Amino acid sequence: MLGISLRRPKIIATTLVAAALFTALGSAAPNALADGGPRPDLGGGQEAKPTIVLVHGAWADGSSWSQEVSNLQALGYEVQVAPQPNRGPSVDTGYLQDFLSTIEGPIVLAAHSYGGFVASNAATGNSNVKALVFVDAFAPDEGETLAGLTAGSGSVLEPALTDPTSVFKLVPFPGAPQGAVDSYVLPEVFITGFANDLPRQQGAVLAVSQSALATNALAEAATEPAWKTIPSWAVIGTEDLVIPPAGQEAMMTRAGATITRIDASHLGLISHPDEVTEVIVEAAKATA
Repeated sequence: MLGISLRRPKIIATTLVAAALFTALGSAAPNALADGGPRPDLGGGQEAKPTIVLVHGAWADGSSWSQEVSNLQALGYEVQVAPQPNRGPSVDTGYLQDFLSTIEGPIVLAAHSYGGFVASNAATGNSNVKALVFVDAFAPDEGETLAGLTAGSGSVLEPALTDPTSVFKLVPFPGAPQGAVDSYVLPEVFITGFANDLPRQQGAVLAVSQSALATNALAEAATEPAWKTIPSWAVIGTEDLVIPPAGQEAMMTRAGATITRIDASHLGLISHPDEVTEVIVEAAKATA
């Protein structure tokens, strides 16, 4: 009895504090903050906006999207950067499918480079994905491979199809599929072929901080693509030396994508983030 009676004042005080908070916050008008001021206008209400999911490419990580994330958050969008282990389409597609399954409501899925291959695989059959945005990206049809789409394209990666060491540093990794190794783009190829519209020093930093891509990714075939059933948008860098514009034009025209062309390298999401953001927002608004 003594212990109970000593705790009662604390319980009562806690209850009173909770009640006061409810009065101050819970009873506020829907369009007002607790201090009585108006809520910021998020352009039609944050609740109505889709979640923007960003998928990075090979030899990169989620920081590639840093400025787009900042831009989209400032516009009131919920933004998530998806995991991308770069182990090959079969593994990476599964990661992305599981990630997307945790998101409720409409999704705009934007992907860069190899991420487009994975995103197009993963979005098929997901009714929440309302739009695809390909940013200097692959959009394969069923059965196509990265190697097949690169052969004859004039890509800076094309020499690797016959002599991998001319483009990549090759490193073994534990548990690799038979014959597979990790590939890292050689610094000079990265600086002049990937980051050709960025300051050389910035390209050099990106070159040595890149993530690896398992070489089995080059030969794995795409599954049924989402672009056949989901509206698509594309940003094509006219100075892209990794997926040359002609190849992108062919893939995006086949996909029926709304195409925006910018004077950018393969890393247009870094060098021209505002233009890329505009296209993502265009796709998001079209889903409303």
